[in-house]
Amino acid sequence: MRIFLKTQNINLEKNNSNFKKNHSIMSIKHKSEINIKVGLDENKVPEELFWSADDGEIKDMEAKALLLSVWDSANRDTYKINLWTKEMPVNEMVQFFHQTLVSMADTFEMATSDDKMSATMRDFCDYYADKMGIK
Repeated sequence: MRIFLKTQNINLEKNNSNFKKNHSIMSIKHKSEINIKVGLDENKVPEELFWSADDGEIKDMEAKALLLSVWDSANRDTYKINLWTKEMPVNEMVQFFHQTLVSMADTFEMATSDDKMSATMRDFCDYYADKMGIK
């Protein structure tokens, strides 16, 4: 199975106050589950991916790729799980990455209110799309 756990140390002290300002801490009223099922071949390479999300009413939806990043605040590291099946075509991977990059720019703007950097990230997304021939 191609699972890449990569850590990256990042200093976010100056942005941490922005996050706290924009996201108040509330008591947990509801819990939700997101599940990922991975079917592997004899070499532990993904053959199939399915995911479910309780609140999204999604049950065993097939996927050809997924990228999951988890922030470990205690160690200030990002852990990643990057999976794709043998059947994932390269042209779809290129489009998948473009859409993921655009989503990251949007999420970064919501989380930090940094319009300038978000615009720079979107400029890169446009550059990527142009160079990869998807725009």
